[in-house]
Amino acid sequence: MKNSVFSQKIYSFLLAAYRWYLQTPERSLDEAYDAALKIQEIEDKHFNGNKIDIDSAMYSNSVMDYFESDLNKLLKIARMRLTEFRGSRWFLNEDNQKAAQKAGIEYLSPSLVLEKLNFIDQVISKYTTSSDKTPSKALVVKPPNLPVNSVTSDEKSLLVNTPPLPPKIPNQDLKNKPKAKSKTDTMGVLPRSILSTISRLQVELDPNSEEEVIQSFRQTQKRTIISIRFILLLIIIPLLTHQIAKAFVVGPIIDRFRTTEEMQIFINSEMEEEALVELQRFEEKLKFENLIIKAPPLLPEQIETEMKNKAKEIAEEFRHESSGAIKNVFADMFSVVAFIWLMLVSKSSIAVVKDFFDNIVYGLSDSAKAFIIILFTDIFVGFHSPHGWEVLLEGVSRHWGLPANRDFIFLFIATFPVILDTIFKYWIFRYLNRISPSAVATYRNMNE
Repeated sequence: MKNSVFSQKIYSFLLAAYRWYLQTPERSLDEAYDAALKIQEIEDKHFNGNKIDIDSAMYSNSVMDYFESDLNKLLKIARMRLTEFRGSRWFLNEDNQKAAQKAGIEYLSPSLVLEKLNFIDQVISKYTTSSDKTPSKALVVKPPNLPVNSVTSDEKSLLVNTPPLPPKIPNQDLKNKPKAKSKTDTMGVLPRSILSTISRLQVELDPNSEEEVIQSFRQTQKRTIISIRFILLLIIIPLLTHQIAKAFVVGPIIDRFRTTEEMQIFINSEMEEEALVELQRFEEKLKFENLIIKAPPLLPEQIETEMKNKAKEIAEEFRHESSGAIKNVFADMFSVVAFIWLMLVSKSSIAVVKDFFDNIVYGLSDSAKAFIIILFTDIFVGFHSPHGWEVLLEGVSRHWGLPANRDFIFLFIATFPVILDTIFKYWIFRYLNRISPSAVATYRNMNE
C-alpha cells in the first residue's frame, strides 16, 4: 500500500514537471509581454507616451536614476524571456504538441502570439543601441527534424516576423573601448578655477542661457512643490486616518462591547494610584477650605457626600481615558497602514524628496552644516537627551494605556541614543567627510 502511494506521488510530480515543460513557451512569452507592458506604462504615465530618455530634463537626477534602474530590469526580463521562448520552441516538436493536447494544455493562437511578439519588439526596439542594430535581414529559422512542408503559414509568418537575437559584442571591441578618465587624466595646464570661470562666462554670454535658467528654475520649483506636498501628506494622512478610524470605526465598536456597567475603570495600576491621590487631595482641600473661612466644621455625612460625588467624577474621567487608550491602539494601526500604503504608492515622490533634501543639506554653508549636526546630536544623543526620551516614552505609554515600565525606559535610554550616535558618526565619516571635508573640520572645531 505504501509503495503504491509513493509511486502515485512520483507519477504526479513527473506529470506536473512535464506539464511545466510543455507550458514553457507560453509562460516565457507572457512574462516578456508583461515586462513590455510595464515599460509602456512608465512611458505613458511619466513621459507622455515617449521614450524613457535618461537625459530628459523633466525630472531630477535621482528620479531619472530610479526610472533607469526599472527600465534596465524590465528590458533584461523581456530579452531573457524572449530567448527562453525561442529556445523552448526549438525543442518542442509535434510529439510534444500532441502530448500537450492530450494533457489538456491549450496553446495561444498564432495570431495572438504574433500580436504579443510585435508589441514586445516595438517596445524593446526603442532602447536598442545603434551597435546592436545590424542591416542583416531576418532569416527564417526552421526547427530541426521538421520538414518544410509541415510548417504552417502562420508559423512561417511568425518565423519571418521574429527579429534575430542581437549579435554578441566581440572581445576586440571591448578592448578598444575607451576607459573612463581618472582625475589625473582630467588635469590640465590651467587651474580648474580659471577654467570654471571661463565656462561660467561662456554660459552667461550664451543667448540661450536665459531659457536654460528659466527651465532650471521651473524644474526646481516643481521639485519643491512635489516635496512639500508629499511631506504634508505624510503628516496629514496618518493623522486624519487616526481621527476618522477612532471616531467612526474603532470608537463605536469599543463603546458597543464595553458597556458602562461592565466597563473596567482602570486598565493599569498607575491610573488607580493617580485616582486615589486625586481623591485624597480633594478631601484635604475640603478640610483646608473649611478652616480658612472659619466656618463650622463639616459633618461626616457632608464630607462623605462630597467624596462620593468626586469619586464618581474621577471614575467617569478615568473610564473615558481607559476607553480612549484602547481606541488609540487600534486607530494607530490604521495610521501605520495608511503611512505604509502612501510610501509604497509614492516611490517617485520619495526620490524627489530625497533629491530635495540633498540639495538643501549639501547646499548649506560649512558653519550651518556644523550647527545643524551639533543641534541634532545634542537633542537626541547629548547629555540632556535622556530626560527628553523619558518624557517621550512615558507619553507613548500613557497614549496606549500601558504602565510606564521604568526598567524598559532606562534600558532604552541606555542603548538607543548610543546607536543613534554611532549612526551620526558613521554618516559624518563616510559621506560628509567625502563631500564636504571643510564642514567636518568646522564641526570638530565647534564641538571642542
